[in-house]
Parts: sequence; structure tokens; C-alpha cells
Amino acid sequence: MLKKILKISAIVLVVIVATLFAIPYFFKDQIKAKIAEAINESVDAKVSFTDADLSLFRNFPNATVGIEKLVIINKAPFEGDTLVSLGQLNLKMSIKELFKGKDEPLSIQGISSTNGLINIIFNKDGVGNFDIALKDKDKTQKDDKSKPLSLKIQGYKIENFTFRYIDQGSKIKMVIDSLNHEGTGDFTNSKLDLTTKSTAKVSLDMDKINYMKNVKLTLDAVLGIDLEQSKYTFKENKALINQLPLEFDGFIQMVDAGQNYDLKFKTPTSSFTNFLGLIPSAYSSGLNGVKTTGDFTVSGFAKGQLTETTVPKFNVKIASNNASFQYPNLPKSVQNIVIDTKIINETGILNDTYVNLDKLSFRIDQDVFNAKANIKNITVNPFVNAALKGTINLANLSKAYPIKMDKPLTGILKADVTTQFDMASVEKSQYQNIKNAGTMSLSGFKYTDENNKSMNISTALVEFNPSTINLKKFDATTGKSDLSVTGVLENFYGFMFKKQELRGNFNMSSNQLAVDDFMTAGTPATKETTAKPAEAIKIPAFLNCTLNAKATTVLYDNLKLKDVSGRLIVKDEKATLENFKTSIFGGTIGLTGTVSTKTKVPTFDMNLGFNQVDIAQTFTQLDMMKKIAPIAGIINGKLNSTIKLNGNLDAKELTPDLSSISGDLLGQLLSTTINSKNSTLLNALTSNIKFIDMSKVNLNDIKAALTFENGKVNVKPFDIKYQDIKITVGGTHGFDQTMNYNLKLDVPAKYLGNEANAFLAKMSPADAAKLQNIPINAVITGNFSNPKISTDMKTAVTSLATQVANQQKEKLTQKGTSALNDLINKNTKAKDTTQAAKTEKEQKTQEVTKKASDLINGLFKKK
Repeated sequence: MLKKILKISAIVLVVIVATLFAIPYFFKDQIKAKIAEAINESVDAKVSFTDADLSLFRNFPNATVGIEKLVIINKAPFEGDTLVSLGQLNLKMSIKELFKGKDEPLSIQGISSTNGLINIIFNKDGVGNFDIALKDKDKTQKDDKSKPLSLKIQGYKIENFTFRYIDQGSKIKMVIDSLNHEGTGDFTNSKLDLTTKSTAKVSLDMDKINYMKNVKLTLDAVLGIDLEQSKYTFKENKALINQLPLEFDGFIQMVDAGQNYDLKFKTPTSSFTNFLGLIPSAYSSGLNGVKTTGDFTVSGFAKGQLTETTVPKFNVKIASNNASFQYPNLPKSVQNIVIDTKIINETGILNDTYVNLDKLSFRIDQDVFNAKANIKNITVNPFVNAALKGTINLANLSKAYPIKMDKPLTGILKADVTTQFDMASVEKSQYQNIKNAGTMSLSGFKYTDENNKSMNISTALVEFNPSTINLKKFDATTGKSDLSVTGVLENFYGFMFKKQELRGNFNMSSNQLAVDDFMTAGTPATKETTAKPAEAIKIPAFLNCTLNAKATTVLYDNLKLKDVSGRLIVKDEKATLENFKTSIFGGTIGLTGTVSTKTKVPTFDMNLGFNQVDIAQTFTQLDMMKKIAPIAGIINGKLNSTIKLNGNLDAKELTPDLSSISGDLLGQLLSTTINSKNSTLLNALTSNIKFIDMSKVNLNDIKAALTFENGKVNVKPFDIKYQDIKITVGGTHGFDQTMNYNLKLDVPAKYLGNEANAFLAKMSPADAAKLQNIPINAVITGNFSNPKISTDMKTAVTSLATQVANQQKEKLTQKGTSALNDLINKNTKAKDTTQAAKTEKEQKTQEVTKKASDLINGLFKKK
């Protein structure tokens, strides 16, 4: 009996489990339909989701409805903007809700969501993109109609959300990132206590000025909620701004006009540790073991309405008096710390908010630093009045505070600067309304980066004026380089606060400048990290400046450039070089052109002029020239040339991408000789054409023109004279060293060797002089290290034989004419004479043809 009961129970259990697995498939379409119906009846926007699913096990005995990738896109006037994007949305409900009729609402008990984005935008007209609720045409019908969804939430949770708030009218942008929030409470009651936990990172920008960046916030709070009055009261709560603790008291209430605030907040303790906790963790260290004296408090209130035109009145006080701190294991302490700051709004109008930093001062050893500032009209036209005065020994910073640096700083910073300006004057460059005065200096500064490159500034002196900042002196060394810079910087505040371009004019001089010292490199790999690749070099878009430069020596790769001078203009992500000159390779090179990094692939367009440069050095030490004319590397002499070229650059090193360059070259060779022993190609030519000694070929005053594109170089035919032999050279080669060249040689018969000279000796000088030069064609293929040479020897043999035969035929024809006259008088004798002449002519023609053929075949080893 027991076995039967167990067996039946097992069968029932299996049936139940199977049913629980099957039910989601039966109700899936109904759930999707109800969700779609609820959304369509609620919002005026483009809504989509990829799928909706049902699970009976995730929150058993409740059911869970999952919605994948829910996206809400705005219609006009925010056409195409994303209002909400949810990676996953889960709705928890009782299983019995699944068995309700089509017209009965589903009751939701809990909501959770992950990987979400909420994007709130107010345009310049004050219209918000979140107002997407469908307007009621008939309120009575709406009240009578049954709702597809109803909320009886007891708990909710969101993970990894991003909340963006943008007000285009007031130029405010707030981003709450990495937002995690959850709450539990019985929303079926009109009054409840909601227990919440929240973490987030907050960034705030106002009118292009950043006030907060990734400030870490934490809030654990119990909120008393009155749903009928839409009132939320802080009960037990604990908040952290980074590590600064705060407590809140009061309430927030939703009303028709907006929200009512009546809040007070303060730090629960007054220890100066609170201030250290306010510093972001990326720039600080743990607070364990820190010794502090004095106090640090934050307190304030916010009271009033937040509406479209008003904000609550508020007052935030940040204060510290004669405080100090010292971190464990650090030799220095920071003493006499005074902070007196207030952020106040007394009218409820946002623009009336003002910030008074009445005093900020501290001392490290004997060095004292003071600052004060006042800011008002923060939203319409911020006005700033600030002053800095004091001395900081930079080496003491890492000795008094655990700054995360691979290498400590050194140097003495001195400042005595005052400034008064408003943003409208900055934006319009109305310098008469800007009051800057004072100086700032830095001496003995040394900084070493993660790649062990160091920058040493012996002296830097800056003078502040209303319209400009004058760099009176800047002397520095880095690596193998030294430089001295002076100049004027314009529109500094426009660049700092309004993202305008930074303008300036500078003069730079250097005894030696190594380009590698200023190139961006990747981070080398260590035991703890992997190697970081080099970043692409970009010319800053904000920079608009001119640099007049002179350098005695510039080191670039394996090159040493002497007496470098020229002008560099940087604007619109483009660098323009004007009248750059340098002495190199025994001559001079002039350069003008541009480099642009505005597009994804950097480009360049250059004109170069070579004057009396050494040919061999130019075409062996410059990679680009080596590709353009590799054969030139074995030529001794000088070169005058103009080169126009353009193409793409490698993004990380700004070196030419040779496969992309195109352009042309015009060159003239001066006082040249050929070192043919070092050329496989010329040795191969000498082996095939023995009557030319390549080392004695005269290239003086040769003018060559060539063009290059898509990795191919086209050489326009040009003539070379070797004694009284004319050689015409033309063809193409690739940057990959492959080639296809044609040589046309116009060769007198006397250069065809001893056999030719012996043969010509049998001819009268007059007959030998009448012989035309022999044309010989040579084709060179393969590549420069393994050339293949072919010649048309048969044509040359035929040409010589034909000339000799035609010459002898002409002579015999003349003799035949004379014999014909004799035939008129002496028929019989003339007949014999004519026959003899014909036989003699044929024999001589055959003899000449054979000798010519033997001569040329012997010369070219083709017997």
C-alpha cells in the first residue's frame, strides 16, 4: 500500500513539475499581448522589446515575467532620442494572475531591471522628453475602462543603470553612472516605510565647466512614504560622498508645480578625517592610521520649491580651522589648514547662487599657500574673482600625502596671481573687462613618466596680463634634448572655461633636439601588467599657434640634421611647415607642406628641395628615397632635385605609408661617378654588354624625371653618353624592388671587339665611316638584388650584315654600270666580264655576312 502511495505521489509530483514547465509556453503569448497592450495604452512613443518570457521557478511560488531589451524612443520634438533602454526587466506576480481573463488587470508585486539607461532632456524651450503619457480624450471612459496592469509592489531593484539629465536652456548636464538601487516596502498601504540602498557615481557640468567628476555616492536610508500626499520623509539614513559621511533630516513632497523641499544635512562628526574622505579614491589612500587635529564640518539646508523657474533656497557651509593631518609612514605633515567656504542661494532663483571661498590655506614645513575666490551669476554670466599666493615645494607633496605616482615630483612652485573676469567677456574676447595680474614661476622641476622618460624644467616664468599670458622664460631638457621657449598665449580663459581654441605665438631655440624624446610610446609590460600599445598621435583640435624654431642639431631616427630653422603653424588639427631648412648629406634640404590628423588616417602633402646633397647618402639613409630610386645609392656625386609627394601617415608614428604615396621628382646629377662594384644590377649589365665599363659611364648633368603612385615608380626615358655610345634608359620599378626597364644602345661597329676591328681594317676608311651604329635593345626584369637581363642579339647581327651587304651591293652596282658601257662596244667580252662580276659580287656578299655574324656572336658569347 505504501509503495502505491509513493508511486502515485511521484507521478503527481512529476505531473506538477511538468505542468510548471509547460505553463510558461501556454501563457507566453498572453503575457506578451498584455505587456504590449499596457504600453500602447500608456505612452506616445516608439516602444520595442525583443522578447517576453515567463518563469515559475525563479521566485516560486510567484511567477516572473521577463522582458528583454525594452527600448522607448521619443517622437517629435525629440525625434530619435532614446528615453529609456533596459537590458532586462523582470515583473514578479502571483501565479493566479496568469489565469485571469483577457480584460482583467495583472497585479505586479515586484520589479527588477539591469543594464538600464534613462535619458532626461529639456530643450531650450523648457519642454521635457519624458512627457510621453497619452492625453485623455474622455476621462469618464478612462475611469470605467479596466487597466491591463496594476501595481501592488512590495519590492524593486535596479542594477548598473545610467541616468542622464541635460537641460539645454541652462546648460546643465548631470550623469549618474553605475547606479544600483533597491527598496523594500508594502506599497499596498498608503503609508509605509521603504528601506533603500543606493550606490552611484555622479558627474556635473554647468555651462561647460566641470564641478564634479565620478564622485562616489552611497545612501542607505529608511524613507517614510505617504502615497496620498506624495511625501517622502528621511528617517534613519547614512550617506557617503566618497568617504565623507552625511546625515539628512526632513522631507521631499511632490506637488502639482514640482517638488517641495525641507531638508537639513550635516556631518555626524567634526573630525578632519571627514575632509580626507571627500577626496576621490583615485587620488587618495585609506584613512587608517591617519593622525589629524582640528575639525572639518559640512552642514546646510534646502527649503522651498523646485519648479521650472525656481529652486529651493539653500545654504551649504564647509569649514575647518587650524587643522592638520599626517599619514602613517610619511615624513611630512600638512599644518595650519583653514577652509571657509559657503554656497548660498537666498532667492530661489538659480542664477542668484554664489560661492564664497573666503579662505583656503595650508603649510608644509615653512612653505605657505593661500587661495580665495568668489563666484556669482553662475548660470547666466559667471563672474570670478580669485587670488593665489604662496610657495609649494613639489617634492614635499608626496612626502605629506600618499599621491599615487611612479616617480616623485621635484621643484619649487611660486605664485602671486589675481584675476577678475566674467564668462561673457571671455567668450567675446572683451579684454577690457578682464583683470589679470601677477606672476607664476617653476624652478628645478623634474617629472619622470611610466616609460622612464624625464622632463627637467630649470626655469619657467609666466606673467599674467589682461589679454595674454606671457611665457617670459622656459628652459628645459628631456632625454637628449634641450629647448628654450618664449612667447605669448592668448585666450587662455576661453580655452579653460569655454572650450575655445588656444592661440599663441612662440619662439623656440635648441642646441640639440631628439625627435624620439617627444614621441608617444606604449607602456612597457611588467610582471603585474600587460604591455599597452602606443596611442595614435593626434594634433590637438583646440590648438591654434605659430612656432618659429631654430635648432643647431636635430636627431631623427638615424639622421643628424644641422642648422634647422623654419616656422610651424598648428591649426584645425593640421600642422603646416613653412620655409623649413636644414643642412644634411653635405648640402641643404628645404621643406614646405602640411600634416593633418583630422581624418582617421593622417595625411601629408610636402614639397622638398634638395641642393647639392650627397647622392649616395640621400638614397641609402632616407627610406623613402631608397624606395623611389634604389639604384641611386651606388652613385657618387651631388644632386639638385625638387620632389612633390603626398599620401597617408602611420597613425602612431606619423611616418609615411610608402604604399600610399604619390608625386613626382625632377633631379639633376652633378660631378658624378659610379661605384658599380656594389651593384648586382650593374655587374650583371657589364657581364652581358662587355664593351661598356659601367664605372666610366659619365652621368654629369643628367636630368631625370620620374613619377610615383600606388607603390610604382615610372622613370621618363633619359639619355646617357658613354664615349660615342648613346644609351636611352626608361621603365618602371616598384617599392617592392621589382622592375621592368628598357635600355636602347646606339653602338658604333668599332666597339664590337678585335674581330670587328680586323674586319673593318680590310675596308677602306671611307667605306668603314659609312657604316651606321648598331641598335641593341636590353630588357631588365626581376628585382634589384636578382636582375634578369635579355638582349636582341639576332637583330644586331642582321643589322650589321645588312649594312655591309647593301654597301657591297652598291659598289658592285656601280661597277656593273661601268661594265655595261663596255658591253656596247664588245658584246662577247662584256658578257664574260658581267658574269664574272656577278659571281665575284655574290662571293663577297657571302663572305662579309659570315664575318659580321661571327664577329657579333663572338662578342655576345652566342656562337
